[in-house]
Amino acid sequence: MTDEPQDNPADLTEYLSFRIGAQEYTVDIMSVREIRGWTEATPLPHAPEYVRGVINLRGTVLPIVDLAARLALPPDEGNDRSVVIVVQQNGETVGLLVDAVSDILTIARSDLQTPPDMAADNQHRFVSALIIEDDRMIRVLDLQSTLTTGETIAA
Repeated sequence: MTDEPQDNPADLTEYLSFRIGAQEYTVDIMSVREIRGWTEATPLPHAPEYVRGVINLRGTVLPIVDLAARLALPPDEGNDRSVVIVVQQNGETVGLLVDAVSDILTIARSDLQTPPDMAADNQHRFVSALIIEDDRMIRVLDLQSTLTTGETIAA
């Protein structure tokens, strides 16, 4: 008979937390490729309004998604967004423009809470779970939903 620790390492997931305005979000750290400072993007004609354009990332054309615009959050006029989180989802690499990277959180799957069903809430489909950490409520961003649209994000 073996004694298993209360938090089995297989049940723990690491998340990168970041801010968009006053709100906190996370993504699974396994989808994060790098974090870099903001570089002015080259706009693309007919791109969705939330796509800032593309940048050159070591010879690769990287589309930049303004996450505040994608999630229909009000722009934070007093803050100059300055961080790009480069993520990979289903073989597609995209930069997410956010206000700041906050922390790396290690969370047990049992601590993930299902968000309430709010059909009128357009942001709901982008949030897969909620984490309550200290006195903060942090949203787990569903990259699949966030990066998948009827339109093509990549150039």
